Amino acid sequence: MALLRAELGARVDTSPAALDAARADKSGHAAQGLPLAVVNAASVADVQAVMRIATATRTPVVPRGAGTGLAGGANTGGGEISLSVRAMDRVLEVRPDDLLAVVEPGILNADLNAQLEAHGVWWAPDPASRAISTVGGNIATGAGGLLCAKYGVVRDAVLGVDLVLADGRLLHLGHRSVKGVTGLDLTSLVIGSEGTLGVVVGATLKLRRLVEGERVTLTALFDGVRAAAVACSAVTASGVQPAIMELMDATSLAAAHRLLALPVPPAGAAQVTIQTDGPAATDEAREIAAVLQAAGGRVSVATDAAEGEDLLAVRRAMHPAMETLGTTLIEDVSVPRSALPDMFDEIARIERRYGLVIPAVAHAGDGNLHPNFVFDGPEVPPVVWEAAEELFRAALALGGTLTGEHGIGVLKRRWLADELGEDQWALQRDIARVFDPHGILNPGKVFAP
Repeated sequence: MALLRAELGARVDTSPAALDAARADKSGHAAQGLPLAVVNAASVADVQAVMRIATATRTPVVPRGAGTGLAGGANTGGGEISLSVRAMDRVLEVRPDDLLAVVEPGILNADLNAQLEAHGVWWAPDPASRAISTVGGNIATGAGGLLCAKYGVVRDAVLGVDLVLADGRLLHLGHRSVKGVTGLDLTSLVIGSEGTLGVVVGATLKLRRLVEGERVTLTALFDGVRAAAVACSAVTASGVQPAIMELMDATSLAAAHRLLALPVPPAGAAQVTIQTDGPAATDEAREIAAVLQAAGGRVSVATDAAEGEDLLAVRRAMHPAMETLGTTLIEDVSVPRSALPDMFDEIARIERRYGLVIPAVAHAGDGNLHPNFVFDGPEVPPVVWEAAEELFRAALALGGTLTGEHGIGVLKRRWLADELGEDQWALQRDIARVFDPHGILNPGKVFAP
């Protein structure tokens, strides 16, 4: 602690409130014990100083942004330093001609796009938490969001990262050019690594021109979630590419309506919300509406952009709506898009078997589901973990994956080898040790002890 204070002064925070806040993220899970300190880094040099001290003293360090993660990946426990890069929030460079921007990791996703708009460009990753999540956190977890079916996920939108290693060395990974295949792709390795390889202190982002034309938003109500999922698969099979296609089951839709003080939806109704964009938006929306109606949907089309944003606000309210029901374990599995109805069947089966209600939403355009386990109290009951494990195995059996965008953190590490296999699991752990030979970066996350 004396070394930290001598090097970083007032940026070292040991107040009880700061230490307690660093223990948890939005998952509801909290680490055991209190961190040694929270260091609020203001520069790359600050991060390097922390890591040099941490390596010299063999002190664990947990990188942290806004703390909005849902897998416990940034939670900091006893004997650990919470290294916050939230204050590093500048846009350092915008090059509309090259369609790139260079940013610090602490900038909020939505704030970045607000600044980019004046340049006629935008960054496509669009997590539902965009108003509160940082770009660095998006990179750490490999985030996706509502628009990723058409515009890709974080991995598709990052050209390079600046990474501070465990010993304080600074690496500039990636490139500024459109193409670049020199050596191994360490940028892609860092994306989604959840702070286990180094601390991201900067990013060169791949931008897009602002989409020309209008946006058309529509919703369709179905008598059950399986019917809604079948309709979404039919939209995908039609060849029309919406920018957004989201599905909410009856429980989650009703909870969001209650939170937003909207009229109660029909009992048992699931809702699909779709947005098209670009010059062909109106024609595409018309084609999609026909597909949804043929599948039994009751379709409504927003009259203007403001009403369209109101419809999307219902979907974006999902997480806070679940918090009104109790403590929530928000899960994150992905399956091939054609398997979406089958995965909802599996969720219904697991509900019946374990006597649970599992509200679920889906980024239906890419097969990413978020089943939610709601319970009382701070600790996840054993029955919930049993049901969650069966849900994970169902997703894997359908050709899917344990996580589409939230990451492994601490909450899913026990199942990581089930998906990877023992050989790949060991190889990945060995790779992490090359970056962090003393195991001080985010220990206990991703890879089970």
